[in-house]
Amino acid sequence: MTLTKHARAILALGLPLIGSNVAQFAITLTDAVMLGWYDVEALAAEVLGGTMFFVLFIMGSGFAQAVMPMVAEAEAAGATVQVRRVTRMGMWASLLFAVLVLPLLLFAAPVLRGLGQEPGTADLAGQYLGVAGWGIVPALLVMVLKSYLAALERTKVVLWVTIGAVVVNVVANYALIFGHWGAPEMGIRGAAVASMLVQLVSVLLLVVYVIRATPEHELFVRFWRPDWEALGQVFRLGWPIGITSLAEVALFAAASLMMGWLGTLSLAAHGIALQIASLTFMVHLGLSNAATVRAGRAMGRGDAAELKRGAQVVVGMSLGMSLLTLIGFLGFPELLLGAFLSPTEPERLAVIAVGVPLLAAAGLFQLADSAQVMALGLLRGVRDTKVPMVIAAVSYWGIGMPVSYGLGFGLGWGGFGIWAGLAMGLACAGLLMTLRFWRVTLPRIERGAPPLG
Repeated sequence: MTLTKHARAILALGLPLIGSNVAQFAITLTDAVMLGWYDVEALAAEVLGGTMFFVLFIMGSGFAQAVMPMVAEAEAAGATVQVRRVTRMGMWASLLFAVLVLPLLLFAAPVLRGLGQEPGTADLAGQYLGVAGWGIVPALLVMVLKSYLAALERTKVVLWVTIGAVVVNVVANYALIFGHWGAPEMGIRGAAVASMLVQLVSVLLLVVYVIRATPEHELFVRFWRPDWEALGQVFRLGWPIGITSLAEVALFAAASLMMGWLGTLSLAAHGIALQIASLTFMVHLGLSNAATVRAGRAMGRGDAAELKRGAQVVVGMSLGMSLLTLIGFLGFPELLLGAFLSPTEPERLAVIAVGVPLLAAAGLFQLADSAQVMALGLLRGVRDTKVPMVIAAVSYWGIGMPVSYGLGFGLGWGGFGIWAGLAMGLACAGLLMTLRFWRVTLPRIERGAPPLG
């Protein structure tokens, strides 16, 4: 395939995935926007509660992420039975993880108070998670089914189901947060109920589609029967992915905690800036998912040349998006931040003032973040996950966290210093993972040897 054909193939697969990721993130985004218009303290509590949920969710989704390259490789090799085995055991692993972490979500308020958060905000976050926490069970199943369908290049249905979930979330939030259409005014608890409803609707729609559209795989036939060999395969590939994702997400969660030490306004500004940066990051995540599928299929065919050319194209696409993002964050910060706050909010100008330098830092670290997520997508596609896990842990927690704390509190730079430390950790991870793929893993595959790690 030429580079142009690779670009078309990546976009055909990646655009629905990008749209799905943006739509999925829009669920969280609408929660933040509506709660920001409802009450700044409720927004700050949702930032805390949502961050805790997301940390555990991302860790558990490592098993779902493992399903994607395994199904792509098996499908390219014509191994239909293997597709069913790894997908089914991916759901098993995800359910087991959800059961283990559910108590942490349901009893989150004491944990958050123990981490130094303001008692009122921590209690509100606990109320949110007391309802929304149950959603981790369907949410992880949704991730497995999306990975399975993406690996089969059935990405359009993933997009449409996610868009439908956004619509349900907006309607439910409008009714339950503010008390419209005869519903009770529940505030942050209304957002939690809406999120839970969305997860349930999403998993039901995907299960119905899978049963009807891919009957040859029989995913739910004798679902209760264990397949220990396949479960072991999913676990061995998935746990390093989960730990890698946890290392990055926990870094941002720790940043949220540090911003909470600076006060409610700083935490609210941090939450808004993080929402904006995360929204644009969904483009890179979608391209990374496409890279994983394309790399897995190239491995299934034993085609190292196509793997290399496809990698060059997808990395170039991600870099172009990063530069556009940087221009937007530096050029229009007040407009972006102001969209999350009511014009009548008394603290509106103060929150925006805190958020402007955070967006400037976000534009810089997104260059590094896009590099690391693209390298991760390619490495996962060829089942190289253990060394990237070590790189992530060292970069984020050996560099990013100490630098964030040192700049934010040691030098007194406040929120900007915390975010500058995040950028340094991400830059280190991006550089090392990129070198890992291009200088170590890809040359081994080109020589016909299996990837290390």
